Amino acid sequence: MALQEVRTDDAPRPAGAYSQGVLANGFLYTAGFGPQDPSTGKVPDTIEEQTAQVMRNVQAVLSVHGLTFADVVKATVHLQNLHRDFPGYNATYESFVQRPYPVRTTVGSDLADILVEIDVVAALPDR
Repeated sequence: MALQEVRTDDAPRPAGAYSQGVLANGFLYTAGFGPQDPSTGKVPDTIEEQTAQVMRNVQAVLSVHGLTFADVVKATVHLQNLHRDFPGYNATYESFVQRPYPVRTTVGSDLADILVEIDVVAALPDR
């Protein structure tokens, strides 16, 4: 199986030994992205603003291969404050995706000074 790294300046740079995304077997797998603005490094304050920035970061990696959230089949979401922030996160997330929605797992996690982190798996269209 051949792996192909996916990289863009429009999403935050990796802070460790990982890729922003990897193509493998007809799928694009993204890293978990936080809410850092890739240009400034700044993190918004609210769960809604952070979720929107995370989704823009994920979209930047998807768009390298012409993909959108319509191609996403699976999302994994980590929330620092699961019970408090779920409604605001979910409303913002829903504004980026469409039916049929991707399958999704949302869990509470101990995150480093952010409220949300999301990674996705997207199916490449048959060509």
